[in-house]
Amino acid sequence: MASVFVVQHVHSRDDGVEDVKFIGVYSSRQNAEAAVARLSRLPGFADAPAGFHVDEYRVDQDQWTEGYVAVAGA
Repeated sequence: MASVFVVQHVHSRDDGVEDVKFIGVYSSRQNAEAAVARLSRLPGFADAPAGFHVDEYRVDQDQWTEGYVAVAGA
């Protein structure tokens, strides 16, 4: 089964909120890691290199397989 590799960057702001940046979708882990290497030298990313995450997703497969509950005030 085919996979894609999603790269995101996450860091916590001073107010405690997580700031998530969607970087891109890549056809191989090698391409995803190359993107991380390129971007990790840029302003902001260089200050938080541990914030990069590479996740593998199977194509044509549900990722969220349960319902959800809405929480008031969230």
